[in-house]
Amino acid sequence: MSSNGIVEPIFGNLPQTWRLASINYLEESNIAELQTGPFGTMLHASSYVDQGTPVVAVKNIQENRLSHESLVFVGEKDRARLDKYSLLEGDILFGRKGAVDRRALITGKETGWLQGSDCIRLRLDNSRFNSQFMSYVLGSPQYREWILRNAQGATMPSLNQRILKRIPIPFPPLKEQKAIVAVLSAFDDKIELNRQMNATLEEMARALFKSWFVDFDPVRRNMAGGPAQPYDHLFPDELVVDENGRELPMGWQVEPLDKIAHYQNGLALQKYPPEGDEYLPVVKIRELRQGFVDDNSNQASPNIKETCILYDGDAVFSWSGSLLVDLWCGGTGALNQHLFKVTSEQYPKWFYYYWTKHHLDEFQRIAAGKATTMGHIQRSHLSAAFANVPSGEVMEVGTAVIAPLIEQMINSNLESQILASLRDTLLPRLMAGQLRVPTGPEARLLHKEVETSRDQKPGFFTKESS
Repeated sequence: MSSNGIVEPIFGNLPQTWRLASINYLEESNIAELQTGPFGTMLHASSYVDQGTPVVAVKNIQENRLSHESLVFVGEKDRARLDKYSLLEGDILFGRKGAVDRRALITGKETGWLQGSDCIRLRLDNSRFNSQFMSYVLGSPQYREWILRNAQGATMPSLNQRILKRIPIPFPPLKEQKAIVAVLSAFDDKIELNRQMNATLEEMARALFKSWFVDFDPVRRNMAGGPAQPYDHLFPDELVVDENGRELPMGWQVEPLDKIAHYQNGLALQKYPPEGDEYLPVVKIRELRQGFVDDNSNQASPNIKETCILYDGDAVFSWSGSLLVDLWCGGTGALNQHLFKVTSEQYPKWFYYYWTKHHLDEFQRIAAGKATTMGHIQRSHLSAAFANVPSGEVMEVGTAVIAPLIEQMINSNLESQILASLRDTLLPRLMAGQLRVPTGPEARLLHKEVETSRDQKPGFFTKESS
């Protein structure tokens, strides 16, 4: 064991000009700092206000970024009192429970926010480290596997400073760190662009779906005789009230969710182990939330019933724990229990997908009210949730307008999966010195080429001399 307390680097042998040290050694050398969030007694839910300084919870820590949804806030007095937990650009934030292998790199937009009780912050000396480089290292498949393997807890992984301090950190000269970031960030920039585009497409599709099939805006415009919008002429010009008191366009009908779609529950896949080298990765709630399988995903026999095999583009609904409706784009996998694969032989995907999402808030409310450790819904709740089913002409125009938006989102997600795979394949080779990036004047040309092409080019790399 070296003086830095390292047995061996996680990436294998490193180039001779690179150094290796544990986070503990870096902290003792005053070039790194770990900070656990405030104790629960220091930050009560009663302190939260409608507006103020955001407080980051574990659920906000996504893949190398913070989600700005469902944030809580504290006022100025609490912010000042908790100033030592403030975040700065370049901080790397971990969650202490659950998906402990995820981390978020703090940006300038999030400077001044507060880390919550279940977060651990890593802050590095920026004269020695490029934080984006370090975040790539800590988010690589090899390091994620190390963190999960060393995390504590039988039912839910948990992370603490003692575990993080043992992580062996490789660090090349700062110029090389920046050069590596110039290559890898091109992949992440395109992935982020895809994510933002998909968020816009999703907002458009959901808004159109709600306008046409929930609020009946075209029908109301027809009834009012006002200026028409495209496709309004295909909608009725009258609303009627059915026997249950529901308002409905003339000629439409109402059906429960479990009549417009089939909700196939997954299997207890521990009963279906891999068969030799043949297997399917298991898709659980964890995989659905992160959008992909990884080396820490379980494996199952490929010879399970076809209805429990997931394919790219399938609609999936987690009905237990963390309720979520999404389009799976993480490759062929085996559907675990607590997940529904949603299909229909009669109705198009966009229709049953958005009707399921439409009822998600209510399903989450039902699950939250369950007096159990893991809230869930039952099939009876699917039967009690209704969908407005239009005439054939309106269904056809919905398919013509909304379905392409969904297909574009799926294709964009699939592209992001490929880009992430390329990035994660390159990283360990760069870390092991199998590939090197230029750091002199040619590095500026590299950065320009990366920004222009957003693509991998073999000429970016040179073999490490023997």
